[in-house]
Amino acid sequence: MILIDKLTKRFGPFTAVNELSFQVAPGEVLGFLGPNGAGKSTTMKMVAGFLAPTSGTIAVFGHNVVDQPLKAKQMIGYLPEGAPSYGDMSTYDFLRFIGQVRKLNASDLANRLDAVVQQLSLQSVLHQPIDTLSKGFRRRVGLAQAILHDPKVLILDEPTDGLDPNQKHEVRRLIQNLSHDKIVIVSTHILEEVAAVCSRAIIISGGRLLADETPAALEARSRFHGAITLELAESAGAYPLLSRLPEVANSELSGPTQSRIVLFPKPGSNLFGSVNRMVHQHGWHVQEMHVERGQLDEVFRTITQGAAQ
Repeated sequence: MILIDKLTKRFGPFTAVNELSFQVAPGEVLGFLGPNGAGKSTTMKMVAGFLAPTSGTIAVFGHNVVDQPLKAKQMIGYLPEGAPSYGDMSTYDFLRFIGQVRKLNASDLANRLDAVVQQLSLQSVLHQPIDTLSKGFRRRVGLAQAILHDPKVLILDEPTDGLDPNQKHEVRRLIQNLSHDKIVIVSTHILEEVAAVCSRAIIISGGRLLADETPAALEARSRFHGAITLELAESAGAYPLLSRLPEVANSELSGPTQSRIVLFPKPGSNLFGSVNRMVHQHGWHVQEMHVERGQLDEVFRTITQGAAQ
């Protein structure tokens, strides 16, 4: 597994990462969250051996990243933010070069090249210069070089940033498939990504650990957790009646035209049943109705803004 203990990184008087401690086990997809400047990329660069820590320890499957850098890096696949590469190389030449740097023998390199090209659907751009590729394809090439040597640990910094919805779906599916026998750490500012692919989420701000929970547990912190959201064709008349239900602790109107009703339940109440009965009783036409799991963006703001105050 990965063990991080009191990890600290200073740049002169500025402390980017401040005594950060956590561990990650195989099979976990860890979402690494925080506002801009929180220390996410700095932490990932230290785990990948790209930056040396000021103090603290990082061990990757028992190998200290500082004392045994080559052994640790052999187990890591790293996709930095922006997926940097050699733009004048073709996709094939770049991946072959990465395989040679990784010291894969000719047979293994050929097999792994075939595998990652198929896995990331790179056949159509295999002999095209990387500089001429779309952002989506460049990100796929970056992922291909990260998984080429079949590492035990994948560190992905903003892997879907700038991709279209279809490309994001493909990358998320790949991450889920890879996580079966690997540790995957995903740094992202896209909160929907956490719910989509992560089994666990860490939130940091100012280089400090603020939360370490499952996405479901974080959603449960939201004031929207368990709330009923509904949109009715006649919401103006329905809102006063619904908001006075005995199971309702609070209510509000939302949406561009204030046509969406949000009802917050009292603890332990069966609000959905009461709302459903009232809808049938009055024969209201329901356009949308669901129970909120919770809103990660609201939890994220509460945690990180609270730390900043």
